[in-house]
Amino acid sequence: MQDDNGQKKGDQQINVELSEEVAEGVYSNLAMIAHSNSEFVIDFIRLMPGVPKAKVKSRIIVTPDHAKRLLSALKDNIEKYEAAFGKINQSGGAPQFPISFGSPGEA
Repeated sequence: MQDDNGQKKGDQQINVELSEEVAEGVYSNLAMIAHSNSEFVIDFIRLMPGVPKAKVKSRIIVTPDHAKRLLSALKDNIEKYEAAFGKINQSGGAPQFPISFGSPGEA
């Protein structure tokens, strides 16, 4: 059964707000991923050439179920991108340098 707007009854519409600050985005050229039995932690990092210190610009924590849906959505979008713009050529893989995490108070 459908309502007056053509939606199936029981379907919910989610209104998503996007502030101007968040809409600007944050540039990241490195991501590090860790997990436990209940969550995945994705740190988005900006690494600049010649600068020995990189900062985590954003940390996203998701459930394992959501991490798998994110993987599927990324795969789908990469396929659509490559169909429109051509194959993405990967460089030699992951960066080969030691990375250590300091506490937020370290300078």
